[in-house]
Amino acid sequence: ADTGRERELGFELIAQRQPLLDASSRFQTTSSRRSEPRLQPRPSPAAPLAQSKTELVKFATAPFPYDGMMPGSEQPFLNVVKGKKKGHRTARGAVLWQDATFNDSRVLLHLPSGFDINRPAVMVVYFHGFGAELTRDVLERQNVPEQITQSGVNAVLVAPQFAVDAADSSAGRFWQPGGFGRFVNEASKKLAKLHGTPANAKKFAKMPVIVVAYSGGYLPAAWSIRNGGLGPRLRGLVLLDALYGELDNFATWIKNSKSVFFVSAYTGSTRRQNLELARILDAKNVRYSADIGGQLWRGRNVSLLSTGTDVNHQDFVTNAWTNNPIADILAKLN
Repeated sequence: ADTGRERELGFELIAQRQPLLDASSRFQTTSSRRSEPRLQPRPSPAAPLAQSKTELVKFATAPFPYDGMMPGSEQPFLNVVKGKKKGHRTARGAVLWQDATFNDSRVLLHLPSGFDINRPAVMVVYFHGFGAELTRDVLERQNVPEQITQSGVNAVLVAPQFAVDAADSSAGRFWQPGGFGRFVNEASKKLAKLHGTPANAKKFAKMPVIVVAYSGGYLPAAWSIRNGGLGPRLRGLVLLDALYGELDNFATWIKNSKSVFFVSAYTGSTRRQNLELARILDAKNVRYSADIGGQLWRGRNVSLLSTGTDVNHQDFVTNAWTNNPIADILAKLN
């Protein structure tokens, strides 16, 4: 008598020889195979991108909207109510309304042409300053995505929207413990989707991270290194005329991190704070340089860089110690 396995094999042979079996026989053949595991072919490695991909994407973990508390206080962030409207009164006394200023959860993502997911890569997270909007300023005026492409480095860009077109540095969800880490994790998934290979989210999630903050972006940067939850994956911090405060926070992160780089380039706008940071680093026995060397990945590299008198704050993202300073930083990683 046939065993059950022999009967299954018999059905398979019959199905191969007689493709026009009646419906009930075909059903039996299919059913008998369902319990057998099948080897799936491995996906072909993704080729380097033929052209850049840039997109504005909504994030669940974006800095805003935020309806929590102000850090270190018992006051809500949205501390002004007018009818159904809620707003935030800044330290300067201005009221910024949630619907106009703190309600944009979009993030600018960019993958440069030539990006290769199969090679080591770096994730650049850019924090804009006061009076900025992602398309008008980060994309078009400051050319941040183009600088990523121009660098020739295997890098990707993630740029969240903070306060829209307003004089405010609020960090929103990045005030929350682990908030920045959750944001970066979501960015890995969204980048993989933009790349066209969602299954590669884990590769994006392993990339080292560099934070580049301009002007008022210093405050979200400080909170991101303070309790952002990213740990040793955060490998570099670049302040573009942005050291307006949080000096002890930045100095402590530098002192406690053995394999990171820190660059603070400045005009007269933040000269006093940079000189004070130099004094703090001296007291902590942390060495620093007055220029930016190459091979920034090696050990701990700290640079406090004064730019020329012809350089102005408003153009610093495109014209600092050199044209396109973000591209220059990335080119110095190797």
